[in-house]
Amino acid sequence: MTNRENRGKERINKLASAFNFKNIGKGVRITYGVVWNLLLLLFIVIMIGGAFAGGVGAGYFAALVKDEKVRAEASMVKDIHQYEETSTLYFDNNIPLGKLRSDIDREEVSIKDVSKYLKKAVIATEDQYFYEHKGVVPKALFRAVFQEFTNSSVQSGGSTLTQQLIKNQILTNEVSFDRKAKEVLLALRIERFLDKDHILEAYLNVSTFGRNSSGQNIGGVQAAAKGIFGVEAKDLNLAQAAFIAGLPQSPFGYTPFTNQGELKSPEGLEPGLNRMKTVLNRMKKENYITEKEYKKAINYDITADFIPRQPRTFEEYPALTFELEERAVNVLTEILAKKDGYSKGDLKKDKKLFDKYWTLANRDIRQNGYNIYSTINKDIYDVQQKTKDEYQNYGPTYKVERKNEETGEMETVDDPVQIGSILIENKSGKILSFVAGRDYELNQNNHATHTKRQNGSTMKPLLVYAPAYELGVSAPGAIVADLPYNIPAGGKTYTPYNFTRGKFYGLVSTRYALAKSYNATAVATYMKIIDQKPTKYLEKMGFTSLQPNEYANPSLALGGLTVGVTVEENTNAYTTFANGGKFKDAYMIEKITDQKGNIVFKHKSKPVEVFSPQTAYLMTDVMRGVLNYGTAQALPGMLKFSADWAGKTGTSNESKDSWLVVSNPNVTMGTWMGYNSNKPQSQGYDLRNYRIWANLMNAAYDVAPDVVKPKDNKRFEMPGGIVNRSYCAVSGMLPSEACSKAGLIQADIFNAKYVPSKTDDSLGAGGRYVLAGGKKYAALPSTPEEFTQQGLVINPDFLKRITMGYVKDFSQLIPKDNPKWKDLLVADDKLADDGKAPAAVKASFSDGTLKWSASSSKDVIGYRIYTDKGKKIASIMSDGDLAHKVGDGMFYVVAVDIAGRESKQAEPIGNGEELKKKEEEEKKKLEEEQKKAEEQKKKEEEQKNKEEEKKKKEEEKKKAEEQKKKEEEQKKKEEEQKKKDEESKKNNGGNNSGEENP
Repeated sequence: MTNRENRGKERINKLASAFNFKNIGKGVRITYGVVWNLLLLLFIVIMIGGAFAGGVGAGYFAALVKDEKVRAEASMVKDIHQYEETSTLYFDNNIPLGKLRSDIDREEVSIKDVSKYLKKAVIATEDQYFYEHKGVVPKALFRAVFQEFTNSSVQSGGSTLTQQLIKNQILTNEVSFDRKAKEVLLALRIERFLDKDHILEAYLNVSTFGRNSSGQNIGGVQAAAKGIFGVEAKDLNLAQAAFIAGLPQSPFGYTPFTNQGELKSPEGLEPGLNRMKTVLNRMKKENYITEKEYKKAINYDITADFIPRQPRTFEEYPALTFELEERAVNVLTEILAKKDGYSKGDLKKDKKLFDKYWTLANRDIRQNGYNIYSTINKDIYDVQQKTKDEYQNYGPTYKVERKNEETGEMETVDDPVQIGSILIENKSGKILSFVAGRDYELNQNNHATHTKRQNGSTMKPLLVYAPAYELGVSAPGAIVADLPYNIPAGGKTYTPYNFTRGKFYGLVSTRYALAKSYNATAVATYMKIIDQKPTKYLEKMGFTSLQPNEYANPSLALGGLTVGVTVEENTNAYTTFANGGKFKDAYMIEKITDQKGNIVFKHKSKPVEVFSPQTAYLMTDVMRGVLNYGTAQALPGMLKFSADWAGKTGTSNESKDSWLVVSNPNVTMGTWMGYNSNKPQSQGYDLRNYRIWANLMNAAYDVAPDVVKPKDNKRFEMPGGIVNRSYCAVSGMLPSEACSKAGLIQADIFNAKYVPSKTDDSLGAGGRYVLAGGKKYAALPSTPEEFTQQGLVINPDFLKRITMGYVKDFSQLIPKDNPKWKDLLVADDKLADDGKAPAAVKASFSDGTLKWSASSSKDVIGYRIYTDKGKKIASIMSDGDLAHKVGDGMFYVVAVDIAGRESKQAEPIGNGEELKKKEEEEKKKLEEEQKKAEEQKKKEEEQKNKEEEKKKKEEEKKKAEEQKKKEEEQKKKEEEQKKKDEESKKNNGGNNSGEENP
């Protein structure tokens, strides 16, 4: 049963119910009869008038559409499907990034991918007879016309979906009978060409649906579903479908979001919610949903499904979005121009032509829903932005005055140190990540891809050394004189100074000079190839802003560009060395497809041969020294992983720009730091740049180690044709016998095509020299031997050849930091003899040390010290310490000149009188001490004698006492014996035979 039959049956039932209403009275039935008769009479009048009006109306309609040409089917179908669809951006590996900037966010969807609820909701709300009419509904149309003629306060509208589509896509929104008549005509015509589903699909993709949660205008149900509920159009539930279907009547009145993407207040949401209920009611009336579905949808909390605010792509990724947009437009510009027979070269030559196709491409990319696939690694890009924001050591921020473009007023704004960095995959040229600056809101310049600055010493490998190696004019072991050159340039004389102004490093290899970033050496090397226009190598490596005769400027060797170079261009050029001498233009757009997935553009690498593999490897090997012992030797210690690193630092005049570009076999990354106002950076800028470079690389390693770290610690591969050779460190030529004896032989790698072939001729015969004022001078025949040393003399012809005649001052030719060079002498170094005795010196004496002032004569080579008796006790070099420990005595000092003449003898000084007096005092003291000693000795002897006499007497007394005692003991013994004998005799009775009694 059709919807029309259902509605008829429903009306009959209602009418029957009305007639059966038991409370209708008799009066009502009489009234009804009268009204019915009047209606019949009115109907008859209308029919008669209608016949007349119909003819008039047909004529009027014909008059309204008489100027409307018959449109071809193909043209109408194309116009119906001609609507803006937002292009989509992708990170690498097809990871969605977001939408391009556009006035409206639209995404085409097929009718089969739209929720059945949504299709029914739209038909029930906007065109209930959609599947029955042929483009127009006469009844609705006549009603709308009648309301218009009578100026009715109720305007119910008479347009079908087909008519609305015609109005939006082919005609205009003009309110007139003329436009309405054409609308009817075209609606009837388009219905002959397209079936209902195609017309409905076009309508669903064309209609506007308010705003999404980013505050952006949305068109089409797919963008509406995603932007309001975060789901696909095919996945909308009944309540969500009803809400979206109700939006076209008043898109911005019913939308749930403000233009900032914020959810409206409950009061602000009320109109949209009421409209949703109206849609659900109509769906129920049309029997598209059941009572149960209706009640469930009515009670559904649709507000819970509104997604939170989503930042727009250009809000979350502003620099990246604008960069990809610009590059995509440029790609399409060339494609559109090519279709019309114009080449890329034609666009470069003709700005108007370029602007024309750029405008077409810019419109095209915002209307046709392209898919733009980039090379940007999302993980690396995100973490590098975070790292950039967290870094706290950029340097001081200043304040600057600038004009506000909107108000025209001057305002004070911050001027922080800016950063630009870019990370490129060597083998492909893919730009994996970049940092555009500190704060995009403060400054919208992309310091990685657009800002052009002088590149300082990072120019040296690109413009000087690699071209010189390629041309066979130089090599890593080639010797250059780092001296004060006076080079004619632009009517003036140009002298390149090193970082430490006034200091030069003499004879040095290009390997060492690059590692230490010596400027004079680089300019001297550049002057050897300047006539061959080395800028042609820069052009091959993608430098786009070189001026026609810029190569003739010697300071170009140090990065003195007129316009400058971007971080992308500078870093991209360095990948040439990592790629064996082939330049691969860095790119950010991998491919572009249309809505159906057809490839519109796909990047194709076109390597450019710039240097030979041998030159590329030699340059890479030399740049390893920058990180091993050169200006960036601190960098490897800042990194979380080791690799085969090679790169170069750079600083422009007054430290306004700081650069660091470093490669490993996988990737090359460059960083630049400086002020937008071009102010000089504060001290320590170089280490600050090294640290942020290391932080960015470490961050990339944390999230994508396999991308930035070569597998198995792979190193840069050395190609064939590289050999190792010994050379004389004075000239870079094959070692001579003199060079060998001097111990000045070194070795390095060379391109086999350009090894040294001539024997060193820089060293002449040996000779004597003197040291004076920190310099070496040839000795004269009369120069005293005591002040001379033996050494080798450097050939004057060699000096002229190596300096190209641009140097007059050779005083810093011989390196002072290596003892091997100590015996070399520049032949032109002569100390002129003034022909007279040197000026006398003034001396002083203190604590046994003699000190004197330098002689005012310029040819003095040393000093002699004599005693007052004329005995020479010391010879002191003029470069020595003007003091000598002499001890006690009287002395004088004379200056000795290059010819051997002595200055006038001065009065001896020292401590002679004091010494004599001291000696006498010491003698007298000694005599007194001797006298005292003798007296003391005499006293001691007398005391000794007394003690001995006393001791003798005591001994004699003791002896006498002992003798007396002994005698007394003997006497006593005798008396006892006598007594004993007497008793014995007495006992024996006078027997004296001597026998005892028995």
